Amino acid sequence: MIREVDIEDIWDGRFYRAEDEAPVGCGDCSGCSDCCRMTGDSIVLDPLDMYRLTCGLGRSFEDMIEKEIEIRIVDGMILPNIMEHDEADPSREDGCPFLDSSGRCGIHEIRPGFCRLFPLGRYYRDEDRSFRYFVQKGECTKGGSSMVKVCDWIGVPEEETGRYEAYINTWHFFLKDLSARIGMLTDRSRDQVTRYVLQIFYVMPYQVGTDFYVQFDRRMNRAREGLAPLLR
Repeated sequence: MIREVDIEDIWDGRFYRAEDEAPVGCGDCSGCSDCCRMTGDSIVLDPLDMYRLTCGLGRSFEDMIEKEIEIRIVDGMILPNIMEHDEADPSREDGCPFLDSSGRCGIHEIRPGFCRLFPLGRYYRDEDRSFRYFVQKGECTKGGSSMVKVCDWIGVPEEETGRYEAYINTWHFFLKDLSARIGMLTDRSRDQVTRYVLQIFYVMPYQVGTDFYVQFDRRMNRAREGLAPLLR
Protein backbone atom coordinates (compact mmCIF):
# COMPACT_ATOMS: atom_id res chain seq x y z
CA MET A 1 0.00 0.00 0.00
CA ILE A 2 1.55 3.26 -1.19
CA ARG A 3 1.30 6.24 1.17
CA GLU A 4 1.16 9.59 -0.59
CA VAL A 5 3.03 11.55 2.07
CA ASP A 6 6.25 13.49 2.33
CA ILE A 7 8.94 11.22 3.84
CA GLU A 8 10.14 14.18 5.90
CA ASP A 9 6.85 14.16 7.80
CA ILE A 10 6.93 10.54 8.92
CA TRP A 11 10.51 9.33 9.33
CA ASP A 12 13.14 9.64 12.03
CA GLY A 13 15.76 11.07 9.68
CA ARG A 14 17.68 7.89 8.89
CA PHE A 15 17.41 4.95 6.52
CA TYR A 16 18.34 1.44 7.65
CA ARG A 17 19.49 -1.77 6.01
CA ALA A 18 18.49 -5.23 7.19
CA GLU A 19 21.75 -5.68 9.07
CA ASP A 20 21.51 -2.30 10.85
CA GLU A 21 20.12 -1.75 14.32
CA ALA A 22 17.09 0.50 14.71
CA PRO A 23 15.33 1.96 17.81
CA VAL A 24 12.24 -0.24 17.67
CA GLY A 25 12.55 -2.47 20.74
CA CYS A 26 9.45 -2.28 22.95
CA GLY A 27 9.95 -4.97 25.59
CA ASP A 28 8.10 -7.58 23.50
CA CYS A 29 5.00 -5.33 23.59
CA SER A 30 4.45 -6.36 27.21
CA GLY A 31 1.06 -5.08 28.38
CA CYS A 32 0.33 -3.38 25.07
CA SER A 33 -1.68 -4.33 21.98
CA ASP A 34 -2.46 -0.87 20.64
CA CYS A 35 -1.06 -1.58 17.18
CA CYS A 36 -3.35 -4.64 16.90
CA ARG A 37 -6.50 -2.61 17.53
CA MET A 38 -8.35 -0.11 15.36
CA THR A 39 -6.32 -1.26 12.36
CA GLY A 40 -9.16 -0.74 9.93
CA ASP A 41 -8.20 -2.26 6.58
CA SER A 42 -4.56 -1.20 6.75
CA ILE A 43 -3.00 -4.68 7.13
CA VAL A 44 -2.82 -5.58 3.45
CA LEU A 45 -1.52 -9.09 2.82
CA ASP A 46 1.15 -10.01 0.31
CA PRO A 47 1.75 -13.50 -1.17
CA LEU A 48 4.26 -14.44 1.56
CA ASP A 49 1.65 -13.57 4.18
CA MET A 50 -0.89 -15.81 2.46
CA TYR A 51 1.65 -18.63 2.26
CA ARG A 52 2.40 -18.34 5.98
CA LEU A 53 -1.25 -18.13 7.02
CA THR A 54 -2.62 -20.93 4.84
CA CYS A 55 0.27 -23.30 5.52
CA GLY A 56 0.57 -22.41 9.20
CA LEU A 57 -3.13 -22.60 9.97
CA GLY A 58 -3.95 -25.42 7.57
CA ARG A 59 -6.74 -23.32 6.08
CA SER A 60 -7.38 -22.11 2.55
CA PHE A 61 -8.00 -18.59 1.30
CA GLU A 62 -11.68 -19.50 0.93
CA ASP A 63 -11.80 -20.72 4.54
CA MET A 64 -10.65 -17.33 5.83
CA ILE A 65 -12.44 -14.93 3.50
CA GLU A 66 -15.07 -12.81 5.25
CA LYS A 67 -14.01 -14.34 8.57
CA GLU A 68 -10.46 -13.14 9.19
CA ILE A 69 -9.66 -11.58 5.81
CA GLU A 70 -11.53 -9.56 3.22
CA ILE A 71 -10.70 -8.12 -0.20
CA ARG A 72 -10.71 -4.49 -1.30
CA ILE A 73 -9.20 -2.17 -3.88
CA VAL A 74 -5.65 -1.07 -3.01
CA ASP A 75 -3.85 1.25 -5.46
CA GLY A 76 -6.11 -0.05 -8.20
CA MET A 77 -5.57 -3.74 -7.40
CA ILE A 78 -7.85 -6.22 -5.63
CA LEU A 79 -5.89 -7.38 -2.58
CA PRO A 80 -6.80 -9.08 0.73
CA ASN A 81 -6.38 -7.52 4.13
CA ILE A 82 -6.92 -8.61 7.72
CA MET A 83 -10.42 -7.72 8.92
CA GLU A 84 -10.55 -5.36 11.87
CA HIS A 85 -12.72 -7.66 13.96
CA ASP A 86 -14.18 -11.15 13.97
CA GLU A 87 -17.77 -10.84 12.81
CA ALA A 88 -18.47 -14.30 14.24
CA ASP A 89 -17.91 -12.84 17.71
CA PRO A 90 -20.12 -9.73 18.20
CA SER A 91 -18.68 -9.18 21.67
CA ARG A 92 -15.41 -8.02 20.12
CA GLU A 93 -15.73 -4.39 19.09
CA ASP A 94 -12.34 -3.88 17.57
CA GLY A 95 -8.99 -5.46 16.98
CA CYS A 96 -7.38 -8.09 14.81
CA PRO A 97 -9.37 -11.35 14.70
CA PHE A 98 -6.20 -13.20 15.60
CA LEU A 99 -5.79 -11.27 18.86
CA ASP A 100 -6.44 -13.53 21.84
CA SER A 101 -8.39 -12.70 25.01
CA SER A 102 -5.23 -11.55 26.79
CA GLY A 103 -4.38 -9.08 24.05
CA ARG A 104 -1.59 -11.16 22.53
CA CYS A 105 -1.09 -12.23 18.94
CA GLY A 106 -2.42 -15.73 18.38
CA ILE A 107 -0.43 -16.18 15.16
CA HIS A 108 2.83 -14.49 16.14
CA GLU A 109 5.08 -16.98 14.35
CA ILE A 110 3.16 -16.55 11.08
CA ARG A 111 1.97 -12.95 11.49
CA PRO A 112 1.76 -10.75 8.36
CA GLY A 113 4.72 -8.74 7.12
CA PHE A 114 2.95 -5.46 7.93
CA CYS A 115 2.81 -6.51 11.59
CA ARG A 116 6.43 -7.69 11.56
CA LEU A 117 7.57 -4.39 10.10
CA PHE A 118 5.72 -1.96 12.39
CA PRO A 119 6.78 0.68 13.40
CA LEU A 120 9.25 0.44 10.55
CA GLY A 121 8.26 1.40 7.03
CA ARG A 122 9.81 0.94 3.60
CA TYR A 123 10.91 3.78 1.35
CA TYR A 124 11.02 2.68 -2.30
CA ARG A 125 13.31 4.33 -4.81
CA ASP A 126 12.10 4.23 -8.41
CA GLU A 127 15.48 5.21 -9.84
CA ASP A 128 17.14 1.91 -8.92
CA ARG A 129 14.10 -0.10 -7.86
CA SER A 130 15.29 -0.66 -4.34
CA PHE A 131 14.11 0.22 -0.84
CA ARG A 132 15.39 1.13 2.59
CA TYR A 133 13.75 0.77 5.98
CA PHE A 134 12.93 3.74 8.18
CA VAL A 135 11.33 4.24 11.59
CA GLN A 136 7.89 5.89 11.42
CA LYS A 137 7.99 8.53 14.11
CA GLY A 138 5.12 8.67 16.58
CA GLU A 139 3.50 5.44 15.38
CA CYS A 140 4.31 3.13 18.31
CA THR A 141 2.38 4.27 21.40
CA LYS A 142 4.68 2.28 23.66
CA GLY A 143 7.63 4.20 22.33
CA GLY A 144 10.38 1.88 21.17
CA SER A 145 13.76 2.77 22.58
CA SER A 146 16.10 -0.22 22.58
CA MET A 147 18.11 -1.05 19.49
CA VAL A 148 17.21 -4.20 17.53
CA LYS A 149 18.72 -5.46 14.29
CA VAL A 150 16.16 -4.91 11.52
CA CYS A 151 16.33 -8.47 10.17
CA ASP A 152 15.70 -9.81 13.68
CA TRP A 153 12.77 -7.43 14.16
CA ILE A 154 11.03 -8.58 10.98
CA GLY A 155 11.87 -12.22 11.66
CA VAL A 156 14.04 -12.91 8.62
CA PRO A 157 17.39 -14.66 9.19
CA GLU A 158 20.24 -12.44 8.05
CA GLU A 159 21.39 -15.02 5.52
CA GLU A 160 17.93 -14.97 3.90
CA THR A 161 17.49 -11.20 3.66
CA GLY A 162 18.77 -11.14 0.07
CA ARG A 163 16.00 -13.46 -1.14
CA TYR A 164 13.40 -11.77 1.04
CA GLU A 165 14.20 -8.25 -0.13
CA ALA A 166 14.39 -9.36 -3.77
CA TYR A 167 10.88 -10.77 -3.36
CA ILE A 168 9.61 -7.58 -1.69
CA ASN A 169 11.02 -5.46 -4.52
CA THR A 170 9.63 -7.73 -7.22
CA TRP A 171 6.14 -7.73 -5.73
CA HIS A 172 6.03 -4.00 -5.04
CA PHE A 173 7.14 -2.92 -8.51
CA PHE A 174 5.04 -5.58 -10.24
CA LEU A 175 1.94 -4.14 -8.57
CA LYS A 176 3.05 -0.58 -9.22
CA ASP A 177 3.72 -1.20 -12.93
CA LEU A 178 0.48 -3.12 -13.37
CA SER A 179 -1.56 -0.52 -11.51
CA ALA A 180 -0.20 2.20 -13.80
CA ARG A 181 -1.21 0.25 -16.91
CA ILE A 182 -4.69 -0.96 -16.01
CA GLY A 183 -5.94 2.60 -15.83
CA MET A 184 -6.26 2.57 -19.63
CA LEU A 185 -8.50 -0.51 -19.61
CA THR A 186 -12.27 -0.77 -19.51
CA ASP A 187 -13.83 -1.50 -16.13
CA ARG A 188 -14.50 -5.10 -17.19
CA SER A 189 -10.95 -5.71 -18.43
CA ARG A 190 -9.47 -4.07 -15.34
CA ASP A 191 -11.59 -6.31 -13.11
CA GLN A 192 -10.46 -9.39 -15.05
CA VAL A 193 -6.79 -8.47 -14.67
CA THR A 194 -6.97 -7.75 -10.95
CA ARG A 195 -8.94 -10.94 -10.25
CA TYR A 196 -6.39 -12.89 -12.29
CA VAL A 197 -3.62 -11.59 -10.03
CA LEU A 198 -5.69 -12.39 -6.93
CA GLN A 199 -6.25 -15.94 -8.17
CA ILE A 200 -2.59 -16.66 -8.97
CA PHE A 201 -0.97 -15.18 -5.87
CA TYR A 202 -3.63 -15.70 -3.19
CA VAL A 203 -6.46 -18.08 -4.03
CA MET A 204 -4.40 -20.83 -5.65
CA PRO A 205 -3.14 -22.99 -2.73
CA TYR A 206 0.52 -22.96 -1.76
CA GLN A 207 2.36 -26.23 -1.16
CA VAL A 208 3.26 -26.84 2.47
CA GLY A 209 6.94 -27.62 2.97
CA THR A 210 7.95 -26.26 -0.44
CA ASP A 211 10.16 -23.18 -0.54
CA PHE A 212 7.96 -20.08 -0.81
CA TYR A 213 10.32 -18.10 -3.01
CA VAL A 214 10.46 -20.91 -5.59
CA GLN A 215 6.66 -21.03 -5.65
CA PHE A 216 6.43 -17.25 -5.91
CA ASP A 217 8.88 -17.09 -8.81
CA ARG A 218 6.86 -19.68 -10.71
CA ARG A 219 3.67 -17.75 -10.14
CA MET A 220 5.31 -14.47 -11.10
CA ASN A 221 6.58 -15.98 -14.35
CA ARG A 222 3.08 -17.27 -15.08
CA ALA A 223 1.54 -13.87 -14.31
CA ARG A 224 4.05 -12.00 -16.47
CA GLU A 225 3.39 -14.38 -19.36
CA GLY A 226 -0.37 -14.02 -18.99
CA LEU A 227 -0.14 -10.24 -18.73
CA ALA A 228 2.71 -9.75 -21.24
CA PRO A 229 0.72 -7.53 -23.63
CA LEU A 230 -0.12 -5.21 -20.75
CA LEU A 231 3.34 -5.13 -19.19
CA ARG A 232 5.34 -4.37 -22.33
